[in-house]
Amino acid sequence: MAQRHAERSQFYHGLVDMGSNGIRFSITDLSPATQRILPTVYLDRAAISLYDAQYEDGKAVPIPDHAIKQVVKSLLRFKSTCHDFGVPNSQVRIVATEATRKAINSEAYRVAIKEATGWTVELLPKEMEGKIGALGVASSYENVRGLMMDLGGGSTQLTWIITRDGDIRMSPAGSVSLPYGAAALMQRLEEAGKKKSKEYQAFAKEVISDLKAAVQSVDIPQELLQSRDGLHLYLSGGGFRGWGFVLMSEHAIKPYPIPIINGFRTSTDTFLDTMSVKAAVTQDDTPEIFRVSARRASQVPAVAFLVECLAQALPTLTNVYFCQGGVREGMHFAEMSPECRAESPLVIATGPYAPPSMEDLIELLFSAVPATSPGQKPVFGTPLVKAFTQGVFAHMAQVKDLRGGSALRSTTTGIFSTAHGASHEDRALLAILLCERYGGYGSISPTEQDFYKRMVRLLPEGMEWWCMYFGRVAAVIAAVYPAGAIRDQRVAIRTHWATTKKGNEKLCIDIDFRKDIDELDEGLDAALRKVGKAGKKKHWVHGEGHKVLLTVNGREYGGDEN
Repeated sequence: MAQRHAERSQFYHGLVDMGSNGIRFSITDLSPATQRILPTVYLDRAAISLYDAQYEDGKAVPIPDHAIKQVVKSLLRFKSTCHDFGVPNSQVRIVATEATRKAINSEAYRVAIKEATGWTVELLPKEMEGKIGALGVASSYENVRGLMMDLGGGSTQLTWIITRDGDIRMSPAGSVSLPYGAAALMQRLEEAGKKKSKEYQAFAKEVISDLKAAVQSVDIPQELLQSRDGLHLYLSGGGFRGWGFVLMSEHAIKPYPIPIINGFRTSTDTFLDTMSVKAAVTQDDTPEIFRVSARRASQVPAVAFLVECLAQALPTLTNVYFCQGGVREGMHFAEMSPECRAESPLVIATGPYAPPSMEDLIELLFSAVPATSPGQKPVFGTPLVKAFTQGVFAHMAQVKDLRGGSALRSTTTGIFSTAHGASHEDRALLAILLCERYGGYGSISPTEQDFYKRMVRLLPEGMEWWCMYFGRVAAVIAAVYPAGAIRDQRVAIRTHWATTKKGNEKLCIDIDFRKDIDELDEGLDAALRKVGKAGKKKHWVHGEGHKVLLTVNGREYGGDEN
């Protein structure tokens, strides 16, 4: 056991993110097989605001001794933790940003840390801070195309970013850093006074002007401005994450089913509705909002001010995406190879559960969906089908009562939830597919059925029925190959579209067994009948679906029975 721990800990990397609003401590497992999803071994945070510590009665002061002692104490505790986990000392870094960079006694502060811990504080230059923030955003989704903003305590960074096949492009001008972090804005707005005052209006004009200049400076490429999908905005940093959690609490799906800010998407109109967000945190009868601390709530008016300025300074946006990626994720993502960056987060997360005959099972599953016309988008992408295939047998060891519910929760609080970089849509797709593989809505307990309904609402439009159908086909395949090992060819699947007498499309699926169908057991018979029943209108989702003609060995099978 000790040897195995030592072998694993050689890939452990400790990182201290010394930000303006707090200090974050992390140990990340960068083992080659799973480093893309940045598996977290340990996370902690010290609520030490270096930004607040440097102001007294509105005037800048050196970081006081008591704050330095607090920081050193927390660092020594983390040093002991790294030792407990076996993190090599050469693989521990302290990275400091705006608050440390601008401190009057920055050098003395860093020397005090070095003398107490033996660790050197790396001071990120403005432009590098923006680049690391952008890389953190890049780690947060499988692909990123649009503007990104990182809202810290003391500053905010802006640039554009495009990722493809693991390669990352961003503005040649780097990232523009503006002194408008959440804590900094709170102080400036307090000094400016009421909204109608001349000082407030002048400050608003200053921020809008600076944001417009920043947009001009990064020189957004035409391929983003003229994209068919529109221009997207990716947001990171504590201030924006707090804003995102408030939006999640106010979402039309109540309660919102995925408790992870990374991967959350909202419309531009919803993002810009500052009145609703401010009302959500200021009403007396407003309950506590998940992951929105009293400090974050107090910053909402300042973030709202910045959002209102963004509305006047940025080009027209379509969607807004929230990211967990910050300094930790950006620093580690920067050191990955393009091949590693290009890997699908959900594929990496499900990889440890891959069945023996992966490629053959993927091919068999794909054969259950008719080929699309040239230029038409396939129903399921290859990464999703691969992740689904790898997860098909992951919950088999559980009792039958739990399998569907565990599969449904697997991407939110279960075994695949740590897939950093997966969007909420992808999490919902995989969760519903895996749940359907075990019988879907009818197979789960009443406590899970409401959650199922809420997850279904996160699926891309038109995918509800396809997930039900595809999951049911997977159940047939799993019944034929219960270990996920294809030692001999037992079944083949062929599909095509046909037209009914009324002119509607009908999905024809023929499942060809090598054995005589009279030898099929009860479980396989039930799985086959569920595939046929997917074509019945009463099983369609929100009135949408396809008629299904199921044939087994060329003969129509009784999908309409029972």
